[in-house]
Amino acid sequence: MKRFALAGNPNSGKTTLFNNLTGSTAHVGNWPGVTVDKREGTYKKLAEPIAIVDLPGIYSLSPYTPEEVISRNYILDEKPDCVINIVDATNLERNLYLTTQIMEIDVPMVIALNMIDEVEKAGDKIDAAALEEKIGVPVVKISALKGKGIDELMRRAYECSRSPRLGKTVLEGGKLMHLIGDCRIALEGAGVDNALFHAIKLAELDELEVKQHPQSAKMVEEFKKTFKDDTFGSDFEAIVADSRYKYISHNYSSALTKNKRSAREKLSSSDKADKILTHKIWGIPIFLVILFAVFHLTFSENFLWIGAALPEGWVSGEGTAFEGVFGDGGINSIGVILFNLLDLATSSISDAIAGAMSAGGVADWATGLVVDGIFGGLFAVLSFLPQILLLFLFFSILEDSGYMARVAFILDRIFRRFGLSGRAFMPMIMGFGCSVPAMVNTRTLADESERIATIRVIPFFSCGAKLPILTAIAGGIVQMTGLGNADIITYSMYVLGIVVAIAAVLIMRSTTMRGEVPPFIMELPAYRAPQFRSLMMLLWDKLKHFVKKAFTIILASTIVIWFISHFSFNWKFLPDSEMNDSILAGIGMLVRPLFTPLGFGSQLNDWGWVFVVAAVTGLIAKENVIATFGTLAACITSGFVADEALEGVDAVAEMISATGIGIPALIAFIAFNMLTIPCFAAVATAKAEMPDKKRFNYTLVFWVVTSYLVASMIYLIGEWWWTSFIWVAVWAAAITLIVLYNKGKLKNLKLPKINFKKRA
Repeated sequence: MKRFALAGNPNSGKTTLFNNLTGSTAHVGNWPGVTVDKREGTYKKLAEPIAIVDLPGIYSLSPYTPEEVISRNYILDEKPDCVINIVDATNLERNLYLTTQIMEIDVPMVIALNMIDEVEKAGDKIDAAALEEKIGVPVVKISALKGKGIDELMRRAYECSRSPRLGKTVLEGGKLMHLIGDCRIALEGAGVDNALFHAIKLAELDELEVKQHPQSAKMVEEFKKTFKDDTFGSDFEAIVADSRYKYISHNYSSALTKNKRSAREKLSSSDKADKILTHKIWGIPIFLVILFAVFHLTFSENFLWIGAALPEGWVSGEGTAFEGVFGDGGINSIGVILFNLLDLATSSISDAIAGAMSAGGVADWATGLVVDGIFGGLFAVLSFLPQILLLFLFFSILEDSGYMARVAFILDRIFRRFGLSGRAFMPMIMGFGCSVPAMVNTRTLADESERIATIRVIPFFSCGAKLPILTAIAGGIVQMTGLGNADIITYSMYVLGIVVAIAAVLIMRSTTMRGEVPPFIMELPAYRAPQFRSLMMLLWDKLKHFVKKAFTIILASTIVIWFISHFSFNWKFLPDSEMNDSILAGIGMLVRPLFTPLGFGSQLNDWGWVFVVAAVTGLIAKENVIATFGTLAACITSGFVADEALEGVDAVAEMISATGIGIPALIAFIAFNMLTIPCFAAVATAKAEMPDKKRFNYTLVFWVVTSYLVASMIYLIGEWWWTSFIWVAVWAAAITLIVLYNKGKLKNLKLPKINFKKRA
């Protein structure tokens, strides 16, 4: 099967094109030897199926980031049958820089001028035929978003793949061409493939090339001694880059005809929107308002208050099976309606199964295992699936529209003060979806200290797996106390995670991980409407991942939890009312004193150990926290067997009633689970991304200590407001020590020596 590689700059529409080409055949794996995700799929509209490989978005083939190394090595070593270079036609000159580098490799190549519809909408024109003649490779106009020109692109790519192509360079006649020619001859004599590309990189004293060809590198060093440029001195890399841009400007830019516009018309719709959305004062408040709107649409009950505007019971559905599903005194948000509908369906299934097993004379233990141990735990998690997918959809819309790139830009001003560039925010915001790809994405960060600090705080940006914890407990608080609103509580906890992340980074970058903040350079893409098909494919992938996890890890966990909660240490089967004598209860009671400062330890009654157990099971998969509540809730209804399985919010409400836990402790419980050691998959990823085992061990300690401290602060201040003065004093002392440390005033501090030897 032929393999075509997609290569292009970030935000050039590469992902949209990949989704259009591959559709449902796309799948995700890892690049050999590294943990960076790669995507592959199949295009089936040609004479034979074509494997499509989506390379990481890059600006050049220089080894500054792992993504650039991966793309470079794949094209050089794997030798795809054709490279499809996606070029953002709205930013032609900048995107063609990568094109000139790929041209130097001996590989068939086609240029896809993407977003041509936006170029034409602006009144500009690109002569693809003239550009094709000048570059010497096929050029095809496409719109990946609208699906235009894609079949022609693949047809021409297929034709190119049948014939080999020798690399050529735009540096011919340049100041370094003599050196490049000598290096090329030396490399060809050594049998090196793609000698032209390697020779140019060697002339730049590219780090990888110097390691691979140290003898040829000496030739470059000798040439440096005899060379001096008026502008760049002997910085050969800068000379090559300047030569590329000059060639592009002089030879390729003429293919673009700009529409003559007045100064007022030169501002595009995106530029006008950016004047507001990236405003130095209002940019961040607008982001917080948008974030709150997302959570309000997802989690708010009585989202639209209608009062007496409609007849009583018209919305609530009083007396029907859908009572309370759509609202009660108001209309629920989309997320709550979907949650209620699925919760109604899963509850009906559980009740039907329990009724059928009871009518069939099935033993109580078997009924408990199936209804409480299996379906109770699974349904407790699955009922939150609509809200997880809806939240993920909103974040995907913000990202695909180009807004999240703006958020990174406006946050760069703040992050830079904390020792991070705005680039670090991109993997952080990915943490709202899943910590695993977010940690992998830190490979785009050049500074190692910045990268480690970012990996450590990514779990603080609550992923979809933690969402059931936040939503269920927030809903339980509202249901049991009538205070607040679930969406406000959930939103506040997300903001808490962001604040703790920033504070943690500030401390790390001010002490153990100090370093220079690398410059943040990023092209802001034009605002565009997200593609419906692409969004649905992302949601489908998220759904498959969640369901697969539910019916593997979570299912196994709920079964194990049910068994050890119904057997004593001498393996005697226990009814629900005697669960306090179980293996699970014994383990929970043993360790729960450690969580007393957090509010869910020894101060709770006999059933209080369930919160500790739920937190521990969450280390395997965060969904297990609510799955554990769903499995155990039916067993602790005031010490009696419940009539039906309890799920989600109802399970948490039962836990609150049975244990006597207070609101500060519940908020502390959310904070602890949100900030502590993430799931096993994220831990494994963090270990793979860390430079050594020592840094990884410190990271585990960092997660535990941070979650414990923050949860303790929340509980103690919530229970006894006056302890806030103690915490303020402690943090003031810590900040003072950090400032003094950074100023070097603690280096000469001599502590008194204490002699512990016994006196004669």
